[in-house]
Amino acid sequence: MRMLLMGPPGAGKGTQAKVLAERLGIPAVSTGDIFRQNVKEETELGLEAKRYMDAGNYVPDEITNAMVRDRLSEADAGDGFLLDGYPRTLPQVDTLDEILAEHGHQLHAVVALIADTDVLVERMLKRARTDGRTDDSEEVIRHRQDVYAAETKPLLQVYAQRGILVEVDGVGEIDEVSERVLTLLKSVTDE
Repeated sequence: MRMLLMGPPGAGKGTQAKVLAERLGIPAVSTGDIFRQNVKEETELGLEAKRYMDAGNYVPDEITNAMVRDRLSEADAGDGFLLDGYPRTLPQVDTLDEILAEHGHQLHAVVALIADTDVLVERMLKRARTDGRTDDSEEVIRHRQDVYAAETKPLLQVYAQRGILVEVDGVGEIDEVSERVLTLLKSVTDE
């Protein structure tokens, strides 16, 4: 199974990625984890990414693409993966297509966790209070929702046109959402 997990900030992607990857027996590949690992190991790409991250800027596509290409070339991703946090832009969709084609693979499914923006904002504000994240104000959280809607949400249409998009209600207990995803994945992959 080669799949993407998408959804707006606060939809539970990180939590679901861990649960689903374990249940499906594939690695969860998170761009955040890839960045942190490369920085920790002080790879050439990691040192370059760190410059942007330290300045509070997005890591440019060419660095992100190279890191994802390297990670998906590792042995554990050969039989499948769950990709979380990539692609985020239309050019990254094209790059992911190229990476998969290099290995003779294609995506089986794109799972989009769907939730009302106000529910997500409240969820993230609660998490900010619990975790002591003082920089996660309602204004900042709503801005991140707007950025997702403008830059990443259009990717869902691309994958819907390819017939591999599965939209899942992302509100509920972790196990409930996981079961919804697995049920819908089974129906898509059995077709």
